[in-house]
Amino acid sequence: MTRPDVMIEAQNLDKFYGPFHALKDVSITVGRGEKMVICGPSGSGKSTLIRCFNGLEWHNSGRLTVDGIEVFEGAAEIRTLRQEVGMVFQQFNLFPHLTVLENLTIGPMKVRGLTRAQAEETARTYLDRVHIPEQANKYPAQLSGGQQQRVAIARSLCMETRVMLFDEPTSALDPEMINEVLDVMVELAGTGMTMVVVTHEMGFARKVADTMVFMEAGRIVEVSPPDTFFTNPSSERCRLFLDQILDH
Repeated sequence: MTRPDVMIEAQNLDKFYGPFHALKDVSITVGRGEKMVICGPSGSGKSTLIRCFNGLEWHNSGRLTVDGIEVFEGAAEIRTLRQEVGMVFQQFNLFPHLTVLENLTIGPMKVRGLTRAQAEETARTYLDRVHIPEQANKYPAQLSGGQQQRVAIARSLCMETRVMLFDEPTSALDPEMINEVLDVMVELAGTGMTMVVVTHEMGFARKVADTMVFMEAGRIVEVSPPDTFFTNPSSERCRLFLDQILDH
């Protein structure tokens, strides 16, 4: 049984892509309302791990539960899981032929059975939350990258998700647009949402994270509170990574 205070629990996860061992005996627990930031060098398994959390990738061995639902290939409850777990990607993945409002309402209407009026009311609420209510009737191509990413965040929130996963959400943005997205994520963290964020934005991590995770070569090397992580990491590899990333 998963404890009621646990939102995500991974036990001894392994993931292979052919002969490539992408996740190696990964165990991690995310509490309800916890803000976890995962960092590490490119190819360390960060994105693969969080994609397993909502069934975009399937682990090959081990056990994974999310909000009390066991996640495995062929699980009957996977559709329910994907309604509960929102994901924001590097690319915005908006429908280019739909307006912002239509992008936000299509999921709640099709999946949750909301009427158009209900879905639009919800969408406008979350467009206010991400500070772009005036963009409702525009098309994605008319928006900046930062605005498009905020639409993507609002789209996940419109599904009334209980967990938000962010896969390097600012890495495709121009530098001047990064803070507008991070500011929205900081505000979201303040609402008590459970969040797992893969990012190299260490200023954001210091401000928001309850737990820092460092991964390398498919393994979790370090898990610690931000104060310890940034001032006295236990592993030499994590220390070298931080020296490199904090100098830039």
